Amino acid sequence: MRILLDTQCWLWMNASPERFRPATRDLVETDATELLFSAASAWEIAIKYSLKRLQLPMSPGDYVESRLRQTRATPLPISHSHALWAGELPPRHRDPFDRLLVAQAQLEHVPILTADRSFQLYDVDVLDA
Repeated sequence: MRILLDTQCWLWMNASPERFRPATRDLVETDATELLFSAASAWEIAIKYSLKRLQLPMSPGDYVESRLRQTRATPLPISHSHALWAGELPPRHRDPFDRLLVAQAQLEHVPILTADRSFQLYDVDVLDA
């Protein structure tokens, strides 16, 4: 199974995995699950860090690179089709990072693991964290 991780869930995996429901934790820890980490999430982390809305133990570049290896997450680049599709989504949610994750999930045909209920406003499979 392939799963796209919401930024918040990826951060939880690294800092406080106990926040996940037990079944969800099992799902993300099994080798049978391919975890996808979007470049949009890396961008969101960098922006929030620069605005002092996110604290990290090191620079965002070092943090993301080291934790990608630790979590076995596969980087998911942002393609032109992802970006253009995000712009075509109905304006149900204003967060550009979340809209890009929705577009990626739809075009890549994968569910999103999230605790954010706003993803349910779109035609996308959501796995509750």
